[in-house]
Amino acid sequence: MTLHMLDPIDMSPWAGREDPEPNSLRWHQVVEPLTVDSPAGVALLGFACDAGVARNQGRIGAAAGPRAIRKALAPLAWHRQAPVHDAGDVVGHGHGGDDGMETAQKRLAECLAALLAAGHRPIVLGGGHEVAFGSWSGLARHLEAEGDEAPSVGIVNLDAHFDLRDPSHLSSSGTPFAQIAAECQTRGWPFRYACLGVSRAANTRALFARAADLEVLVREDREITATSLEAIVAELDAFIAGCDHLYLTIDLDVLPASEAPGVSAPAAHGVPLALLERLLERARDSGKLRLADIAELNPSFEIDGRTARAAARLIHHLTLT
Repeated sequence: MTLHMLDPIDMSPWAGREDPEPNSLRWHQVVEPLTVDSPAGVALLGFACDAGVARNQGRIGAAAGPRAIRKALAPLAWHRQAPVHDAGDVVGHGHGGDDGMETAQKRLAECLAALLAAGHRPIVLGGGHEVAFGSWSGLARHLEAEGDEAPSVGIVNLDAHFDLRDPSHLSSSGTPFAQIAAECQTRGWPFRYACLGVSRAANTRALFARAADLEVLVREDREITATSLEAIVAELDAFIAGCDHLYLTIDLDVLPASEAPGVSAPAAHGVPLALLERLLERARDSGKLRLADIAELNPSFEIDGRTARAAARLIHHLTLT
């Protein structure tokens, strides 16, 4: 798989003000379209698909998320040294009775494996949280190509939902981590999963039981407070220490509805952005982070662009290294 992967890259979202002072660059002035000759750097790859949300009976519209995130990132101040590239979008196209979800996930995995092989640090812009199975599959494909026979891939999911529902009837945005667990079992790989920000009101007893069976590190939204944060950070550090590689996935519905109204399932409680950033930092600074994605931005339900701005802030914070 080469980096000639996707359709021509639309750079039109990358626009904004330009200041005359030195050292006044913004993201839109720095981002370049990815080519085969691009130096290794952050690669932003869109996943314009929400078929999994539709299957999960959620509010559709997240397929428009990647463009909205780019537009929110464009005016942010630039504080990096390394390059950043726009790698285009994987688009979920449905035909007839096929909504295109599995095809989009497979295509995403192929693109991510190629980006990782080229030395890039991918950040996927979603899209429904079915993105997670495609993201993990791309990392798995890359690690297999590197000859890593039984890697310990730690998944850190900042999310109000476990997304561990049984996929045997129908896979969706609510099943990706159950699918990953099954893949790990088939491959003989350990399944290492931390889900932080879980809403007890939004997850059944069966899902909590499945999480316990899979030895998932769980912290509920109501447990993540300013006073408890350091203890939770220590738990997360211990989790990361037991992993060879790290995959960070952020479902924006982990944020309170006041901070992220534009999602499929707005959170009545949630974890504030200020606390979420501290957890993100532990993954970012671990030296093990290979891949990240941000899911469930639904511009159809935005208020003043709050959710896109939160997503952009998280990406900006994630890349401050």
